Amino acid sequence: MTNQDTTISEARARLQAERTAALDDLASLRDRLETKGDYGLGEGDPMIYQWELNLALLERAEQHLAEIDEALQQLDMGIYGLCEKCGNPIEPERLAVLPHTTLCSRCAQRRR
Repeated sequence: MTNQDTTISEARARLQAERTAALDDLASLRDRLETKGDYGLGEGDPMIYQWELNLALLERAEQHLAEIDEALQQLDMGIYGLCEKCGNPIEPERLAVLPHTTLCSRCAQRRR
């Protein structure tokens, strides 16, 4: 196994672990939304705010899962670790922290 094969294997393992955690988060959030109780209590009720927060968290968790799945597809296609904006390699340190990222540091800074 080459060094590149090891790096790809490690990236896949990190992404799979992140995917498992994201699926667990989604299941938990969906459960909280399904067991919401009576949210027809009226505007301003704290339970309404909690339900809206959980809904926002669910949407973010779904987006995160999609990002992970996209990174896994990039691994399969052999383009993982390349910036989608400039085409340059994404810094290994950045991939270690954000294995699902699609932008190098420079392009991510420009995006903000």
